[in-house]
Amino acid sequence: MMRSVYKAIGISCLIVAATSACGWSGDEKVDKDIKRPKPGETLEVLVHYKVQPREEHHQRVLDHNGKVRQRLNYVPIGHYDVTPEALDDLRNNPDVVSISPNHPVRSFSNLQWYSTDFAPLNDFYNLHNKWKAGGIGIAIIDSGVNAGNKNFNAWHSKTSRVVYSETFAGVGTNDQYGHGSHVAGIAAGDDNVTSLIANATAGYYGIAMDANIINLKVLDGNGVGSDASVIAGINRAIALKSTYNIRVINLSLGRPVTGSYKTDPLCQAVEAAWRAGIVVVVAAGNEGRNNTQGTQGYGTIAAPGNDPYVITVGATNDRGQWSPSSNVVTTYSSKGPTAIDHIVKPDLVAPGNRVISMQSAGSSLLAQNPANQIPTNAYDPAGTSAYSPYFFTLSGTSMAAPFVSGAAAMLIDQNSSLTPDQVKAKLMRNAWRGFPANMSITVTDPTTGVTTTYTENHDMFTIGAGLVDIWAAYNDNTVPLGSAASPSVSFNQSTGKVDLALNSVGAASAVWGTSAIWGTSAVWGTNVSGINVVWGSSAAWGTSAAWGTSTNRGFSAVWGTSSVWATSTTTAAESISVAINGEP
Repeated sequence: MMRSVYKAIGISCLIVAATSACGWSGDEKVDKDIKRPKPGETLEVLVHYKVQPREEHHQRVLDHNGKVRQRLNYVPIGHYDVTPEALDDLRNNPDVVSISPNHPVRSFSNLQWYSTDFAPLNDFYNLHNKWKAGGIGIAIIDSGVNAGNKNFNAWHSKTSRVVYSETFAGVGTNDQYGHGSHVAGIAAGDDNVTSLIANATAGYYGIAMDANIINLKVLDGNGVGSDASVIAGINRAIALKSTYNIRVINLSLGRPVTGSYKTDPLCQAVEAAWRAGIVVVVAAGNEGRNNTQGTQGYGTIAAPGNDPYVITVGATNDRGQWSPSSNVVTTYSSKGPTAIDHIVKPDLVAPGNRVISMQSAGSSLLAQNPANQIPTNAYDPAGTSAYSPYFFTLSGTSMAAPFVSGAAAMLIDQNSSLTPDQVKAKLMRNAWRGFPANMSITVTDPTTGVTTTYTENHDMFTIGAGLVDIWAAYNDNTVPLGSAASPSVSFNQSTGKVDLALNSVGAASAVWGTSAIWGTSAVWGTNVSGINVVWGSSAAWGTSAAWGTSTNRGFSAVWGTSSVWATSTTTAAESISVAINGEP
């Protein structure tokens, strides 16, 4: 795993859903949260087209006194200010799929500091002796990257591996919030600090230590952005793919699901990157403790992690041990299935609790949470209790996602011909799945002192295919064929069970349904804790009913509730604020 490793902490996440009054009853093209502007006023919208929008599409908006905010050349989205007349014209345009608000987007991390090591890779040394993802570009679409941190340089060099920077939110490309630098360090940090200290007691490396970093800033100094800023960052990553060999995008951010992934502009943007041959890795979200809908946190995957073509990552807590068997899913990690489309998510889990990574000097996270810094004597025998200017501690699915982004970059460095689906399939196929059926976890809120015990189930909606194991994926010479799109599930009223639809997302020759690729006991095996599970002997995901109502694994809250299986979102009309604290 890591040479010495990251350590991680607690986290907080504020998700704000749209609250506009519904103004378009019965119109499937127009999002229910869009309110018709008054005469003479304009409304900011994102328009999903069937085709890549051309100048003629933009001109129609201009002809009706609207404004073009962005011309995006690689994603099928138009970003406009529209008058009532322009909105009517868009509604009647056969090229328009959907019209949506520009929703707010947030990062998924922060707060309390604790001290826990984790070892993310089996045989980390052996792997890094062979592959370090040199020349592979990872686009960090986040709050910016502090290129001044020495650990973003090449090994023992003053040459920065932050090869491109651009902002779509806030002032400048530096990381005023402190989140993006931490994420970039996990994916591609290279320890040029502790490696030069005599008798250093710890080192803090990222996964793909030679990878180049493309810094696309879409979140401001408060960790807040919008659909439009994230889409602009994705559009630029696609445009720069050949220039900087961008093969991976990391999105440690999101918002509530407000519609089907098929019409959501944020999801359509990540699909455009996927079609361009870029692996898109997305944090699952930090709503696993959210029981406001009575689902015990199920059905809380954030967008764009609800898209079946991306790799959606949840977080585990290794409880301070090196062995994968010490890992349990964190209580805050968002759970599937996804709202509205009921896609099986997350796809994988990775260590995300109490992670030490790179800091951005002067950032708001540091100012607000100074105790999240680590003392220099944590790694330097000659150090003191003074805070390190280089390292900082955070937790969340934000921290788990770049772990997988780095892993993807290393697999691509090993075999540059791999497609995004093949990378996803290799990582899922070789994930570690030795979790117990369930486990009780007690968490004490350091602010209120309130202690809560959670029962965490390790199932396909909490850990996906399992804990990422890069060493196993590296040693797997199989090249999967077909689609790796995550399948959907449906509640079968007649049987009281949940059925899996292998081709529900149009996946011909789906990887999940090909026993020749996955084989017997391919992903989960034929039996877990006495339950015949969905990833049985017939294929990775299996073909028959997945989880029955009699299973004693926390599913009654999911299968029997309209809040998960409903046809509309459960959070669009309310604001949810959940404080997540570090786990023991």
